[in-house]
Amino acid sequence: MSGDIFRTIAREAEAEIEEKRSVFITAVRRVSTEEEAAAFVKERKKAHPDARHTVFAYVLRKGAARYSDDSEPTGTAGMPTLEAIRRLGLEDVVVATTRYFGGILLGAGGLTRTYGAAAHAGLSAAGVAEYVPFAYYLLDCTYGDYQKILPELPRLGAREQETDFTDRVAIQVGLPVELGEPMCTRVIELTAGRCVPEKIADGMDLK
Repeated sequence: MSGDIFRTIAREAEAEIEEKRSVFITAVRRVSTEEEAAAFVKERKKAHPDARHTVFAYVLRKGAARYSDDSEPTGTAGMPTLEAIRRLGLEDVVVATTRYFGGILLGAGGLTRTYGAAAHAGLSAAGVAEYVPFAYYLLDCTYGDYQKILPELPRLGAREQETDFTDRVAIQVGLPVELGEPMCTRVIELTAGRCVPEKIADGMDLK
């Protein structure tokens, strides 16, 4: 199951560090396409028109991984940013670091360390969210059976997504894929077969 875990950032974030009077402002956002990543980098450059560099890197679940040094010496900016993402095992994330030059040259080693540290600071501020494969079910039941099923759902690892009340109760629930069969068995037992969960979708949800 661990191989199916999808790790990404928990929230959009920004962090700032300073090194020898140069200011590095890192912004992090979750994206799902290269177009979204490019738009974010463009947005960051527009927000800091006077900055010398806006370095970026991104990794997508679909396999794309890109980076740019944006005129910094080759390998000193984009690559350490990309490595910061990869060290955390993150996907569907873009990291953009804007540098305001402070007048003191950092050298290749100093730039590499600082851009790596800036990316790490931004990712730390964003936090990590883990997603796992989820299955979604529809439980159509009577009001009496609803009262039996409802307290069992948390114990079965199921999350109530939506509930509609008409002449019957329709509950949509989601839970990790491997818990689907035990949940179905338990609901059928509780209702003496009157409610048979119907699988309606697959997806990813927070672990």
